[in-house]
Amino acid sequence: MRQTLTTLFIDFNSYFASVEQQVQPHLRGRPVIVVPLASDHTCAIAASYEAKRYGIKTGTPVWEAKAKCRRLVAVEARPRLYVDYHDRLISEIGRHVPIIKEESIDELSCLLPPSRRREEEAVALAQRIKQGIAERVGGCLTSSIGLSTNRFLAKVATDLQKPDGLTVLYPDDVPARLGPLSIRELPGIGPNMEFRLRRAGVGTIHDLWARSPRELRRLWNSVEGERLWHKLRGVELPDPPPEKRVVGHSHVLDPALRPFDAAELVARRLLMKAASRLRRYARYASVMDIAARIEHGPRIGVTVTFLHACDTMTLMRALTDGWAHLRQQCPSLPRLKKISVQLHGLTQARPSSLFAAQDPALQWRTRQEGLSRLMDKLNARYGRDTVLQGVVPRHVNHFTGTKIAFTRIPEAEEFLE
Repeated sequence: MRQTLTTLFIDFNSYFASVEQQVQPHLRGRPVIVVPLASDHTCAIAASYEAKRYGIKTGTPVWEAKAKCRRLVAVEARPRLYVDYHDRLISEIGRHVPIIKEESIDELSCLLPPSRRREEEAVALAQRIKQGIAERVGGCLTSSIGLSTNRFLAKVATDLQKPDGLTVLYPDDVPARLGPLSIRELPGIGPNMEFRLRRAGVGTIHDLWARSPRELRRLWNSVEGERLWHKLRGVELPDPPPEKRVVGHSHVLDPALRPFDAAELVARRLLMKAASRLRRYARYASVMDIAARIEHGPRIGVTVTFLHACDTMTLMRALTDGWAHLRQQCPSLPRLKKISVQLHGLTQARPSSLFAAQDPALQWRTRQEGLSRLMDKLNARYGRDTVLQGVVPRHVNHFTGTKIAFTRIPEAEEFLE
């Protein structure tokens, strides 16, 4: 007897590009890519299915995409719009089925009600969801839906029919249905893990299916291998508790901001955003990684350590020190293509000191933290950059609206930071 279907997984097709086609009717039916900024020197972060027919996909350089398709339209990303449509989709889907988790900006997992777990009833529910989205959110927002006994297999099922698919996948169908796929097509298996598996003689999904839980645990060198064994067999496992490890931002630079000194101004602005998020999460950092990709060159980076802090002034001093070391690595001051600022070594409380009352440096940082939190409140109330520490030129401020990673949905407060 087959296991009971419990999970409905939704993967919105070419989400960013589909939203743009929904909002801009003249883009419908045309090859479209969404880009982080209006430049041929960046990459597509989404491609419509019309563009994908030309071999254009996420990560394709814009200049290469334009060479492949002369009719291509490049649209600059509008993150707030995509979050708005995400919220509309959540509202519509919630009318039909309970949502378990917002997996990413373009993926959702849902719990099938007990009365909708037979295959024909689950399929009918999925079709109603598709119809509801088309009628109440937008006809361009197609999705692939997978139905299975856990989130993992339901997600895999969405990849079996795209775009606008609807696939049922039972655990006992896995070896036959997934056999033709590459092991890289399974969630959680990246290039490094694929290399390790192939080196151990696991080159296909059939090979993976044949291994025991203990063998997979050894291959992964962690419990995740054993968890994958159970997931492939349709078992729903609880997610490990989330842990905030890093707060930071990265940015592909506009050509005008690629000179070394101009890029430093962008790094300062990225840090200001990261510092505000750090305080909102009630965290203190003690390590800062500053990394840059040289235009037509390698990646460079430095790590700066400091006493746990969350105030903007202390963090900005660390950035200044780090940037000076970065400059020493590059005496010719090359143009930079991309930079990132990451804060880690996070704690929920700043380590205390028995002598805090007599420590002028700690007292200064405490005052700075209070000032930074006050500025956060003013910017949240009156708009981003109402109050700043130091001067950030207007031409640097324009890019600092929140960006969207596919694995993380921005919170509303981030659009004010």
